[in-house]
Parts: sequence; structure tokens; C-alpha cells
Amino acid sequence: MIRNFDERPLDGATVDRVVAAGVRAPSAGHTQGVDLVVLEGRPQTDRYWDAALPAPARTGFPWPGLLAAPLLVVVVSSEAAYRERYAEPDKGGGDFEVPWWHVDAAFAALLLQLAAVDDGLGALFFATHRPAAVSAALSIPARYQPVGTVAVGHPAPDRPSSSVVGRPRRPAAEVVHRGGW
Repeated sequence: MIRNFDERPLDGATVDRVVAAGVRAPSAGHTQGVDLVVLEGRPQTDRYWDAALPAPARTGFPWPGLLAAPLLVVVVSSEAAYRERYAEPDKGGGDFEVPWWHVDAAFAALLLQLAAVDDGLGALFFATHRPAAVSAALSIPARYQPVGTVAVGHPAPDRPSSSVVGRPRRPAAEVVHRGGW
């Protein structure tokens, strides 16, 4: 994941490929309660940033190159859609031990990122800050909640987040438990 983009726009075919990957994400119970709000180019992405990170909050923002990403995809999900779907007879109710609306949104976000990287681009998934303001700015219906945002674009020289520096990835031998824990 990168946090610094140059301002070159993406061609329409690239945007379509990236977005199409997100649409193909799995959906618990075939609920299809995840939507993608696609913002291309400065006027649209500026509307997002004005809501999520107003100008006064940008002073000292450690990744100003993130605001240059030419494509933002806000991944939204509807808990209500999943509750309604799982109330149908073929599902027999929904005791949601896992919030599938968030899981499905995460699948969509991951596929967006993988498609971007496959096209030689950079991508970053990050929390949607000020979700109510973002929802209002983008006319997202109240039934939907922004889960996160994926920034996509041509990578510029980047520096890793301080949360990554000095914190190596756990080795596979620690993470993979074959046959049980």
C-alpha cells in the first residue's frame, strides 16, 4: 500500500477494470449489500477530501500526496440489506456472529487494490474519516455506511507509515497452523 501518488489521470479502461474487480467480490448469502462510490479526477476527489479531511486539518497531514490520487473508491455497505436477506426463508434468520456487511466490503476493497496493482498502479485502503460528512457530500443513502476508501493512481516516491517501520511481517511459520492450532 502506498500513500503518495502523482497527479496523472487514469484512462477510462483502467478505471473500469479496477472497479469491475470490486464488483466481483463474494457476497454472503448473495445479499449484494456492498456498493462502490467511484470518484475520478480533481473535482470529484476534492469533494471527498473536503468532507473527510477539511482544509484546516490538512496542515501537518503526513501524506499530502495521498490527496493527489486520481481515483478514490468509497466502499459502502448496508447492514440492513444483510438483516433483510437473512430474514428470508432460505436463510432462516440471522444471528450475525460476524458482521458480513463488513466482510463483504473488505473483499471488494481488496479486489480493487489487487486489480490496481495488477495494472502497475499503486493503491491504499484507509478508513473513511468523518463518514457522516462524506456520506452527505456524496449523497450516500442513510441505509449505507462508508466502510473504507481505496485510493488508486500512479505511485510517486513514498515512505512507509511509521506503523510499518521497524515492525516486520510475522513469518509464515508463526502464522500458518496446519491441521489445527
